[in-house]
Amino acid sequence: MLGKKIDKHQWVSLCMLAIGVAFVTWPSSDEVTKRASTQIQKSWTQQFIGFGAVLSATLTSGFAGVYFEKILKTGPTSVWVRNIQLAIFGTIFGLVIVFLFDARAVMDKGFFQGYSTVVWIVIFLQAIGGLIIAAVIKYADNIIKGFATSLSIILSSVVSYFVLNDFTPSLFFFMGTILVITATFLYGWEKKVKATSSNEQVRI
Repeated sequence: MLGKKIDKHQWVSLCMLAIGVAFVTWPSSDEVTKRASTQIQKSWTQQFIGFGAVLSATLTSGFAGVYFEKILKTGPTSVWVRNIQLAIFGTIFGLVIVFLFDARAVMDKGFFQGYSTVVWIVIFLQAIGGLIIAAVIKYADNIIKGFATSLSIILSSVVSYFVLNDFTPSLFFFMGTILVITATFLYGWEKKVKATSSNEQVRI
């Protein structure tokens, strides 16, 4: 769709990134034990449906990201206008869900009930994050955004451990962190080698 070619080394780094993120987000043994003791054993049919839903979400999310990148890079419309257009669709679907499930509560206590300072801060951070992601996609690409998201998961886990004390790193977490960081350097190193080679050809 974008006419971009990914070489073998970059494919290897992307596979390493996927495995690393899976390891980083892998639940600890304590969490697995708690889930096993509190949840009813799921049938194979339910597990198959869940796997299919995750696979569908992955494919549609990837396609949407690439298509959004194509729109940002090929069209004359600015990032601000594109974000407003996306927000309109998100607002419409959000309002439909609100009035389907919480219409009575909204009518009785108003739409902004429960909006504390913390909630407004979260909304502000989400809005800023959306603009930053759009800028990254426009001036870099979706792959770079994926690497940044993976590193942010690791950073959030580190903050949770040292500041919030609600996360205990496991062996899988350390293995995943090493894979993610290695994949990031491998992907960037390959691009740097290509740039150096092209500069040498120009000088010749």
